Amino acid sequence: MTVMDLPAYRALAVHRVRAGRPLQGQDSVAEEVPVALEFNGVSHAVMMATPADLEDFAYGFALTEGIVDATAQIHDCEYASGPQGYTVQLSIAASCFARLKEMRRNLTGRTGCGLCGTESLAHAVRVLAPLKMRPSFTAAAVTLAAASLREYQCLLAATGATHAAAWCTADGHIELIREDVGRHNALDKLVGALLRSSLDARSGFVLITSRASYEMVQKTATAGIALLAAVSGVTGLAVDVAQSAGLTLLGFTRGTDFSIYSHPEQLSLDSQ
Repeated sequence: MTVMDLPAYRALAVHRVRAGRPLQGQDSVAEEVPVALEFNGVSHAVMMATPADLEDFAYGFALTEGIVDATAQIHDCEYASGPQGYTVQLSIAASCFARLKEMRRNLTGRTGCGLCGTESLAHAVRVLAPLKMRPSFTAAAVTLAAASLREYQCLLAATGATHAAAWCTADGHIELIREDVGRHNALDKLVGALLRSSLDARSGFVLITSRASYEMVQKTATAGIALLAAVSGVTGLAVDVAQSAGLTLLGFTRGTDFSIYSHPEQLSLDSQ
């Protein structure tokens, strides 16, 4: 089985109750399976994820977790499936592998908690370098992207159970989108897809269907993207990290409304 063959959801018989009356029907449910990520033959993390776009997932995770700094440092990517889940095996540069071994982190089961397994408070929040490119965007572009997001969420339409992360051009058109049962996974898949494409990630912005926690800001900034818009709310630490990194953070992005939590000077309201 190849990664392209992996089903993101399946059909199940379901017993429904409508207005108090039992009904028989069929439903689609999103798949959630263990996905092990191995680097140079060493298991590093096991994530619960939707088994689709796994190569994007692996590339994005490697970059946003600081395991590699560029796509060129990933030499190969292979896949294996088994009765308990899936394994993605990456071959990375020797210098990156040496750095990985020094991390001494166990990230198993990190769907709900981004810092599970971190060994000390000093390692809990990674210090980010300020963004090198900080382009300005318009409120109209954010509004346009938010208005069209739902039509791109095919897995959500089928299952009602997934998050999405979308990369949008400066004029607000959605160019790439990835979905997953986990919000972190969806963003990692998007970052990986950008790494493997010819697109300049820094020229656009990211729109996510979840809240914006610290890790969502960290992953976006690590990819060199200067604006993150979240459909839901934000956390205090996310605001602090966004401010320090030079990233514009938006929350409650719905319709023509949103809240700006950091670097409002990088968002023009004139064309709203």
